[in-house]
Amino acid sequence: MCGIVGAAASRDVTPILIEGLKRLEYRGYDSAGIAVLAPGSGVIDCRRRAGKVKDLLVDLESTEMQGRTGIAHTRWATHGKPSAENAHPQSSSGRVSVVHNGIIENYEKLRSDMQEAGYTLTSETDTEVIAHLVDFYYDHEKGLLEAVRQATKKLEGSYAIGVIALADPETIVAARVGSPLVVGKGMGENYIASDALALRSVTDRFIFLEEGDLIELTAEDISIWNLADESVIRSTVRVEPDADDVDKGPYRHYMEKEIYEQGAALASTLEGRLGQDSLLEEAFGETIKGLLDKTKALTFVACGSSYYAAWIAKYWIEELAGLPCQVEVASEYRYRQVSVIPGTLFVTISQSGETADTLAALSISRDRPYVGALALCNIPNSSLVRESDAAIMTKAGMEIGVASTKAFTTQLADLMMLAILVARRHGLEPDAEQELVRALAGLPTVMEEALELDQTIQGIAERFTNRHHALFLGRGPMFPLAMEGALKLKEIAYIHAEGYAAGELKHGPLALVDEDVPVIAVAPNDQLLEKVKSNLQEVRARGGELIVFADKQSGFKNEDGVTVVQLPSVHLMMSPILYVVALQLLAYHVALLKGTDVDQPRNLAKSVTVE
Repeated sequence: MCGIVGAAASRDVTPILIEGLKRLEYRGYDSAGIAVLAPGSGVIDCRRRAGKVKDLLVDLESTEMQGRTGIAHTRWATHGKPSAENAHPQSSSGRVSVVHNGIIENYEKLRSDMQEAGYTLTSETDTEVIAHLVDFYYDHEKGLLEAVRQATKKLEGSYAIGVIALADPETIVAARVGSPLVVGKGMGENYIASDALALRSVTDRFIFLEEGDLIELTAEDISIWNLADESVIRSTVRVEPDADDVDKGPYRHYMEKEIYEQGAALASTLEGRLGQDSLLEEAFGETIKGLLDKTKALTFVACGSSYYAAWIAKYWIEELAGLPCQVEVASEYRYRQVSVIPGTLFVTISQSGETADTLAALSISRDRPYVGALALCNIPNSSLVRESDAAIMTKAGMEIGVASTKAFTTQLADLMMLAILVARRHGLEPDAEQELVRALAGLPTVMEEALELDQTIQGIAERFTNRHHALFLGRGPMFPLAMEGALKLKEIAYIHAEGYAAGELKHGPLALVDEDVPVIAVAPNDQLLEKVKSNLQEVRARGGELIVFADKQSGFKNEDGVTVVQLPSVHLMMSPILYVVALQLLAYHVALLKGTDVDQPRNLAKSVTVE
């Protein structure tokens, strides 16, 4: 959501820092700043502006700025409104400057401590207290490194920081806990950044820092200490300058690549938002907090896969928070009269943020008595984000394949976090939140385990090459997931498929079941498992072929006409996020066997910008 760039060199680093900020603009931000230091200058030259990097450039063009050591930042507001005063770098008495990503949970106590120590705070940010702490601990004999080391011991929460000091004009000290930070290695110059993309113009060699790392960086040297204050050497990774999201790498299709990126995408979505036992609410911004404080009901509006993600969220929120949730297809919402419950939050979901029907629905909502409009989106500068009151970014990275994969799973992760934030205001116990947060934190790992089923699912896909119809079944939140699985098979394999609530079989769909219509069921080990088993017996009794994606503990067994694929065990509320991987792989391999255009299926577009 926000970006860090830093550089130490024997030349002017200002152009490096500005180029880095430009490369990080995709993340979304509301202010930008830069601070540089030249040996012998006697000052840290710091410029900050609300708005875009181009607004900052106006200042730099009017008054020259040069220095051999510097840090820069694009900020997405959490503590304090977007303003020059709240932009980074934050400084202490002109002696220390800091850039920071993340949330300092104990900043209120630290603010009080710093005020008692005689510091005057001039911003609303949690970052400013870091600058004052470093200044407070600074000792000319021990230097900047030790001051930052002592300061970070006082910090609680999530942070990646870069620090420069007037008394150490050739040094940058940085640290990371819970937020990403990389080191770039150059020839006679070195860099830090929150994303390697920021430094692609100057280096292809990176050190990806580990949790708790503390680094000291000059133009010539890089020193790293781990969480135990032990000096360590981290491996250097070479990243080709042109290696980016539009490169398929070793994968045959973008869709395959994006399926396999889901573990990393989820990690990106969750990074900086999870504490050890609870969500870091400040990471979502003050505006969202204000909206949720007033929320007594929710209306979700979306299209396609985003619509199914919203439907899953309805189950979560109604169970965890007990609040009514309405889920609307955007193209229907915009053409009908809607009754709005007092205190309803209007939530839109879109990968691109440019979906015409969803944007139209947002526009219409302004004339209705909602408490506000919240967007879930993957593109920070999209129309949907700009026109909403607040936004939660999925941070999935670029998704090129038309059939949504990692955008869908990251939407679900965002929606689970939204459900927790809402439920926190309506009786969610701390122990329950802790359980959910830990389950979220484990998703990237369990996702990688699920991807190991690829070859197994590839074998199952061979049964679909001559099939023209399929049914997908699920109960509870797995019902909308079944519809998502059916959508994937329709989108890229051109097989007619329908998703149904398993209990609805006997109310019509059962008439379609025979040996030529495979039935795919998603069956986690939840309270509805026995009901699902009964529904599937109805399929077997009529000669239907069953493919069951089930939890290892579910009790399903392979038998004549029944193929069981066992997925890793996961918290029941996280089941849709995990199980969708199996459905994506099934659709992908069926499409390969049928020879369809996986990435650009006929008649479809990635961003639906027309009605």
